[in-house]
Amino acid sequence: MRATTRLALLGTSVALVATAIGATAAQAADGGAGDITIDKVVVNGGKPVVVGTTNVVSAKVSVTASDDSGIAETTYISAFGPNPNFAQVWYDQGQITCVKASATTSTCSGTLTFDPQAATGFVGNSAAGTWNLGTLVSANDFDYIHKDAATTFQVQHNSTLTVNASPTPVKKGKAITVTGKLSLANWDDHKYHGDANQSVKLQFRKKGSNTYTTLKTIRSDAAGNLKTTVTASTDGYFRYSFAGTPTIAPVTTAGDFVHVR
Repeated sequence: MRATTRLALLGTSVALVATAIGATAAQAADGGAGDITIDKVVVNGGKPVVVGTTNVVSAKVSVTASDDSGIAETTYISAFGPNPNFAQVWYDQGQITCVKASATTSTCSGTLTFDPQAATGFVGNSAAGTWNLGTLVSANDFDYIHKDAATTFQVQHNSTLTVNASPTPVKKGKAITVTGKLSLANWDDHKYHGDANQSVKLQFRKKGSNTYTTLKTIRSDAAGNLKTTVTASTDGYFRYSFAGTPTIAPVTTAGDFVHVR
Protein backbone atom coordinates (compact mmCIF):
# COMPACT_ATOMS: atom_id res chain seq x y z
CA MET A 1 0.00 0.00 0.00
CA ARG A 2 1.26 3.47 -0.90
CA ALA A 3 0.41 6.54 1.10
CA THR A 4 -0.85 9.81 -0.36
CA THR A 5 0.83 13.21 -0.52
CA ARG A 6 -0.82 16.63 -0.39
CA LEU A 7 0.67 19.96 -1.50
CA ALA A 8 -0.22 23.08 0.49
CA LEU A 9 0.80 26.70 0.07
CA LEU A 10 2.14 27.98 3.38
CA GLY A 11 3.01 31.67 3.30
CA THR A 12 5.66 32.13 0.61
CA SER A 13 6.70 28.50 0.26
CA VAL A 14 5.43 25.17 -0.98
CA ALA A 15 5.35 22.58 1.80
CA LEU A 16 5.01 18.85 1.49
CA VAL A 17 2.49 17.39 3.89
CA ALA A 18 3.20 13.69 4.27
CA THR A 19 0.73 11.29 5.84
CA ALA A 20 1.97 7.76 6.49
CA ILE A 21 -0.35 4.80 6.07
CA GLY A 22 0.66 1.62 7.84
CA ALA A 23 4.44 1.20 7.67
CA THR A 24 4.92 3.33 4.54
CA ALA A 25 5.84 6.96 4.01
CA ALA A 26 4.17 9.46 1.75
CA GLN A 27 4.38 9.28 -1.98
CA ALA A 28 2.33 10.59 -4.90
CA ALA A 29 2.15 10.38 -8.66
CA ASP A 30 4.38 12.58 -10.81
CA GLY A 31 3.19 16.16 -11.16
CA GLY A 32 4.05 19.81 -10.93
CA ALA A 33 3.42 23.32 -12.15
CA GLY A 34 5.50 25.83 -14.10
CA ASP A 35 8.82 25.45 -15.90
CA ILE A 36 10.93 24.05 -13.05
CA THR A 37 13.07 21.05 -14.02
CA ILE A 38 15.01 18.32 -12.24
CA ASP A 39 18.34 18.13 -14.04
CA LYS A 40 20.29 15.48 -12.17
CA VAL A 41 19.79 13.04 -9.30
CA VAL A 42 22.61 11.03 -7.71
CA VAL A 43 22.26 8.46 -4.94
CA ASN A 44 25.32 7.20 -3.05
CA GLY A 45 27.72 8.38 -5.74
CA GLY A 46 26.03 6.09 -8.26
CA LYS A 47 26.94 2.96 -6.31
CA PRO A 48 24.59 0.42 -4.70
CA VAL A 49 23.79 0.85 -1.01
CA VAL A 50 25.30 -2.16 0.78
CA VAL A 51 23.94 -3.02 4.22
CA GLY A 52 25.28 -5.50 6.80
CA THR A 53 23.62 -6.85 9.93
CA THR A 54 24.19 -4.17 12.57
CA ASN A 55 25.55 -0.82 11.37
CA VAL A 56 23.37 1.97 10.03
CA VAL A 57 24.40 2.83 6.47
CA SER A 58 24.15 6.39 5.18
CA ALA A 59 23.71 7.29 1.52
CA LYS A 60 24.08 10.86 0.29
CA VAL A 61 21.49 12.05 -2.20
CA SER A 62 21.82 15.14 -4.39
CA VAL A 63 19.07 16.65 -6.54
CA THR A 64 19.96 19.39 -9.02
CA ALA A 65 17.03 21.51 -10.23
CA SER A 66 16.52 24.70 -12.24
CA ASP A 67 13.89 27.43 -12.51
CA ASP A 68 14.05 30.96 -13.86
CA SER A 69 13.16 32.30 -10.40
CA GLY A 70 15.68 30.15 -8.56
CA ILE A 71 15.18 27.10 -6.35
CA ALA A 72 13.53 27.46 -2.92
CA GLU A 73 14.63 25.54 0.17
CA THR A 74 11.42 23.48 0.19
CA THR A 75 12.78 20.18 -1.06
CA TYR A 76 11.65 16.72 0.02
CA ILE A 77 13.42 13.43 -0.71
CA SER A 78 12.08 9.94 -0.18
CA ALA A 79 13.18 6.45 -1.19
CA PHE A 80 10.85 3.50 -1.57
CA GLY A 81 11.93 -0.11 -1.87
CA PRO A 82 10.17 -3.43 -2.32
CA ASN A 83 7.38 -4.71 -0.09
CA PRO A 84 7.38 -1.62 0.69
CA ASN A 85 10.39 -0.31 2.59
CA PHE A 86 11.27 3.35 2.80
CA ALA A 87 13.75 6.00 3.90
CA GLN A 88 13.21 9.74 3.84
CA VAL A 89 14.73 13.17 4.36
CA TRP A 90 12.68 16.24 5.30
CA TYR A 91 13.41 19.85 4.35
CA ASP A 92 11.43 21.23 7.30
CA GLN A 93 13.64 19.42 9.79
CA GLY A 94 16.81 20.95 8.36
CA GLN A 95 18.01 17.67 6.86
CA ILE A 96 18.35 19.03 3.32
CA THR A 97 20.80 21.73 2.25
CA CYS A 98 20.42 23.57 -1.05
CA VAL A 99 23.49 25.21 -2.59
CA LYS A 100 23.18 27.64 -5.50
CA ALA A 101 25.21 26.89 -8.61
CA SER A 102 23.73 29.96 -10.30
CA ALA A 103 20.74 32.31 -10.01
CA THR A 104 18.54 29.63 -11.57
CA THR A 105 20.09 26.33 -10.49
CA SER A 106 20.67 24.73 -7.11
CA THR A 107 21.77 21.33 -5.85
CA CYS A 108 19.87 20.11 -2.80
CA SER A 109 21.53 17.36 -0.77
CA GLY A 110 20.49 15.14 2.10
CA THR A 111 21.29 11.76 3.60
CA LEU A 112 19.15 8.64 3.53
CA THR A 113 19.79 6.14 6.34
CA PHE A 114 19.31 2.38 6.18
CA ASP A 115 19.16 0.59 9.53
CA PRO A 116 19.09 -3.23 9.29
CA GLN A 117 17.68 -3.45 12.80
CA ALA A 118 15.01 -0.78 12.43
CA ALA A 119 11.46 -1.47 13.54
CA THR A 120 10.02 0.62 10.68
CA GLY A 121 11.21 1.90 7.33
CA PHE A 122 14.05 -0.32 6.17
CA VAL A 123 12.85 -3.69 7.42
CA GLY A 124 13.88 -7.30 6.70
CA ASN A 125 15.25 -9.18 3.73
CA SER A 126 12.45 -7.93 1.49
CA ALA A 127 14.23 -4.56 1.39
CA ALA A 128 16.86 -5.87 -1.04
CA GLY A 129 16.46 -4.89 -4.67
CA THR A 130 15.61 -1.84 -6.74
CA TRP A 131 14.54 1.31 -4.91
CA ASN A 132 12.88 4.42 -6.35
CA LEU A 133 14.17 7.83 -5.32
CA GLY A 134 11.33 10.34 -5.20
CA THR A 135 11.69 14.07 -4.77
CA LEU A 136 9.64 17.26 -4.64
CA VAL A 137 11.36 20.56 -5.40
CA SER A 138 9.80 24.02 -5.35
CA ALA A 139 10.90 27.33 -6.88
CA ASN A 140 10.82 30.88 -5.57
CA ASP A 141 7.86 31.70 -7.85
CA PHE A 142 5.86 28.72 -6.47
CA ASP A 143 6.56 26.44 -9.43
CA TYR A 144 7.09 22.89 -8.20
CA ILE A 145 7.89 19.46 -9.57
CA HIS A 146 7.37 16.01 -8.07
CA LYS A 147 8.92 12.81 -9.37
CA ASP A 148 7.84 9.50 -7.89
CA ALA A 149 10.94 7.86 -9.38
CA ALA A 150 13.45 10.56 -10.27
CA THR A 151 16.00 7.76 -10.41
CA THR A 152 16.46 4.20 -9.18
CA PHE A 153 19.23 2.59 -7.16
CA GLN A 154 20.07 -0.82 -5.71
CA VAL A 155 20.07 -1.85 -2.05
CA GLN A 156 22.13 -5.00 -1.48
CA HIS A 157 22.96 -7.48 1.26
CA ASN A 158 26.58 -7.26 2.33
CA SER A 159 28.50 -10.47 1.59
CA THR A 160 31.62 -12.13 2.96
CA LEU A 161 33.92 -14.68 1.36
CA THR A 162 36.81 -16.81 2.62
CA VAL A 163 39.52 -18.88 0.95
CA ASN A 164 42.03 -21.50 2.07
CA ALA A 165 44.41 -23.29 -0.32
CA SER A 166 46.28 -26.33 1.00
CA PRO A 167 48.59 -28.05 1.46
CA THR A 168 51.56 -25.75 1.35
CA PRO A 169 54.24 -26.51 0.50
CA VAL A 170 53.09 -28.99 -2.12
CA LYS A 171 54.93 -31.00 -4.74
CA LYS A 172 54.48 -30.04 -8.37
CA GLY A 173 51.79 -32.17 -10.01
CA LYS A 174 50.00 -32.92 -6.75
CA ALA A 175 46.49 -31.74 -5.90
CA ILE A 176 45.75 -28.46 -4.15
CA THR A 177 42.40 -28.22 -2.41
CA VAL A 178 40.84 -24.77 -2.27
CA THR A 179 37.99 -24.28 0.20
CA GLY A 180 35.97 -21.26 1.23
CA LYS A 181 32.55 -19.98 2.20
CA LEU A 182 30.22 -17.35 0.79
CA SER A 183 27.87 -15.72 3.31
CA LEU A 184 25.42 -12.84 3.20
CA ALA A 185 23.87 -10.51 5.74
CA ASN A 186 20.39 -11.61 6.81
CA TRP A 187 18.21 -8.64 7.80
CA ASP A 188 15.57 -10.82 9.46
CA ASP A 189 17.75 -12.28 12.23
CA HIS A 190 20.79 -9.92 11.88
CA LYS A 191 23.26 -12.74 11.30
CA TYR A 192 25.39 -13.94 8.39
CA HIS A 193 24.28 -17.13 6.65
CA GLY A 194 25.83 -19.25 3.92
CA ASP A 195 24.61 -18.30 0.46
CA ALA A 196 23.63 -21.37 -1.57
CA ASN A 197 23.97 -22.10 -5.28
CA GLN A 198 25.95 -19.01 -6.26
CA SER A 199 28.58 -18.97 -9.00
CA VAL A 200 32.04 -18.15 -7.64
CA LYS A 201 35.27 -17.91 -9.60
CA LEU A 202 38.51 -19.53 -8.47
CA GLN A 203 41.37 -17.31 -9.61
CA PHE A 204 45.17 -17.64 -9.56
CA ARG A 205 48.02 -15.16 -9.62
CA LYS A 206 51.53 -16.44 -10.30
CA LYS A 207 54.20 -15.24 -7.89
CA GLY A 208 55.77 -12.08 -9.30
CA SER A 209 52.69 -11.23 -11.36
CA ASN A 210 50.03 -8.60 -10.65
CA THR A 211 47.27 -10.27 -12.66
CA TYR A 212 44.74 -12.88 -11.59
CA THR A 213 43.31 -15.32 -14.12
CA THR A 214 40.18 -17.41 -13.66
CA LEU A 215 40.85 -21.15 -13.41
CA LYS A 216 37.27 -22.34 -13.05
CA THR A 217 33.80 -21.38 -11.82
CA ILE A 218 32.10 -23.43 -9.13
CA ARG A 219 28.86 -23.16 -7.17
CA SER A 220 28.41 -22.83 -3.42
CA ASP A 221 26.65 -25.73 -1.71
CA ALA A 222 23.50 -25.51 0.42
CA ALA A 223 25.51 -24.04 3.31
CA GLY A 224 27.48 -21.59 1.15
CA ASN A 225 30.62 -23.74 1.22
CA LEU A 226 33.09 -23.85 -1.68
CA LYS A 227 35.49 -26.66 -2.48
CA THR A 228 37.50 -27.62 -5.55
CA THR A 229 40.90 -29.02 -6.51
CA VAL A 230 43.61 -27.92 -8.94
CA THR A 231 46.98 -29.36 -9.92
CA ALA A 232 50.05 -27.68 -8.40
CA SER A 233 52.29 -26.12 -11.04
CA THR A 234 54.05 -23.04 -9.67
CA ASP A 235 54.18 -20.73 -6.64
CA GLY A 236 51.26 -18.35 -6.46
CA TYR A 237 48.10 -17.03 -4.87
CA PHE A 238 44.59 -18.47 -5.01
CA ARG A 239 41.48 -16.44 -4.38
CA TYR A 240 37.71 -16.69 -4.76
CA SER A 241 35.70 -13.94 -6.44
CA PHE A 242 31.92 -13.48 -6.37
CA ALA A 243 30.46 -11.05 -8.92
CA GLY A 244 27.34 -10.33 -6.89
CA THR A 245 23.69 -10.12 -7.92
CA PRO A 246 21.17 -7.27 -8.01
CA THR A 247 20.43 -7.99 -4.33
CA ILE A 248 23.83 -9.23 -3.05
CA ALA A 249 27.05 -7.21 -3.05
CA PRO A 250 30.14 -8.56 -4.87
CA VAL A 251 33.13 -9.69 -2.84
CA THR A 252 36.64 -11.00 -3.54
CA THR A 253 39.06 -12.55 -1.08
CA ALA A 254 42.71 -11.73 -0.66
CA GLY A 255 45.08 -14.24 -2.23
CA ASP A 256 46.16 -17.34 -0.28
CA PHE A 257 49.77 -18.28 -1.12
CA VAL A 258 50.85 -21.81 -1.97
CA HIS A 259 54.51 -22.78 -2.34
CA VAL A 260 55.17 -25.46 -4.99
CA ARG A 261 58.35 -27.47 -4.67
